[in-house]
Amino acid sequence: MPREDRDTGKGKSRSVVVETVSRLMVPFIQLFALYVIIHGAGGPGGGFQGGVIFASSFVLYVIAFGIVKAGNRFPEHANIALFSTGVYLYAGVGLLCVICSLGAAQYLNYGFIPLTHHFEENRALGMDLVEIGIGITVMAVITSIFFNLVWKREEIEKGED
Repeated sequence: MPREDRDTGKGKSRSVVVETVSRLMVPFIQLFALYVIIHGAGGPGGGFQGGVIFASSFVLYVIAFGIVKAGNRFPEHANIALFSTGVYLYAGVGLLCVICSLGAAQYLNYGFIPLTHHFEENRALGMDLVEIGIGITVMAVITSIFFNLVWKREEIEKGED
């Protein structure tokens, strides 16, 4: 008879079923998050919702495998880099709009970005870039908040032992 639980070293056991299902679900959750981010400009969803869904995949990973393994998989310096990248992408698109509007100060008026020759396509691409920046930022911030809360709880539990 196969053993379903593994000891984590602290007297707690983890289920093989939970780990296997989580390992299968995390990529699909992340793919759905990317779908929500990309199609957010034309339908329900967007950067914030997609970022929260993406962060929930990390929460599931922490629940299934523990905070130490998740912290090794997604270190804090990577989270800070993603947070900064998202903010810079959002602000960069806005500043590019101001620069390309030739003094009209059209912050986040995506039609002025010279990506294509059509105003509507420029607007759609600009919105997608901003939604991606928002999604990256929200994912990084929520993941960071969750990791900080879990690490703090782990430190409190270590102190009680």
